[in-house]
Amino acid sequence: MSAAAPAPPTPVVATAGVVKWWGSTLALAGAEVVVGTGVTGLLGANGSGKTTLFGLLLGLHRPDEGTIRVLGLDPTEAGPEVRARVGYSPEHHSLPPDVKAVDFVRHVGELHGLPRREATGRASDVLWQVGLGEERIRPLGTMSTGQRQRVKLAQAIVHDPVLVLLDEPTEGLDPVQRDDMLALIRRVGHDFGIHVILSSHVLDEVERVADGAVILHAGQVVSSGSLSELQASSTGGVVLEVAGDPEPFYAAIRSHGVPLYVDGDRIFVEGGEDAFDLVRDELARLDLPVRRLEPRRRSLEEVFLSAGLTGGQARAGATS
Repeated sequence: MSAAAPAPPTPVVATAGVVKWWGSTLALAGAEVVVGTGVTGLLGANGSGKTTLFGLLLGLHRPDEGTIRVLGLDPTEAGPEVRARVGYSPEHHSLPPDVKAVDFVRHVGELHGLPRREATGRASDVLWQVGLGEERIRPLGTMSTGQRQRVKLAQAIVHDPVLVLLDEPTEGLDPVQRDDMLALIRRVGHDFGIHVILSSHVLDEVERVADGAVILHAGQVVSSGSLSELQASSTGGVVLEVAGDPEPFYAAIRSHGVPLYVDGDRIFVEGGEDAFDLVRDELARLDLPVRRLEPRRRSLEEVFLSAGLTGGQARAGATS
């Protein structure tokens, strides 16, 4: 008798048919969200419902329709228990200007139930972890935007949550600060073992740090899954790099009437499912060494374009 198959892991977040109205404005229109482990990007233009969804996940608002589960709990019924296990970094920068960073982070730790002595020690520890150890006694009002973003990340993880929600954590940062913040987020999600949902409208940020993505548009989920699933090209095609002279390969592929283009060392061969077989056969015939050969992946920008999400607020690259 064969052993029973293991049960699939419980999603970190799962919603079904979630509807939320703000007066006459429909913020979420039947959103179906499933978030797995690791770092997940919550993508969408400004006004697509990302912040509203965060508020619902934290139990700060009630949905007008639908169900929500966060770490297996219903935040509308078990809000305090959910918030004890979830950290949150809001988009806004409304931090008390005269309070030292370490005192602010300690206070948030105490709000999450940590004893004062433990909260004090953890506040110093997490500020060191986010690169503000030397700056921890500075008043928040004297800090740069990048430093305040780090403080918000520190207070979100001070109580060692299972899940952390980060709302536009790179907003207002210059390119160097943005790179540093993304590295911190990836560290939180992979080295610290904390699940992360990262809200952003900058596509390449999510592409660089996330394991999966949920794409919101007009209050609905239009696409979701792992990045490999989302970026799998619907038109097929192959990307490869060769170690020898590529010119005979170019000529061979074009002789079959198949388009290709070159970007640096990468060769992109377009076509359907038979493109891979064609490339493999020609490489073997030419005895051409290969450094890389894999199906072509779409960028998240292409995923957005394929879903018709071209409203102009979701960006492929960051601007300072």
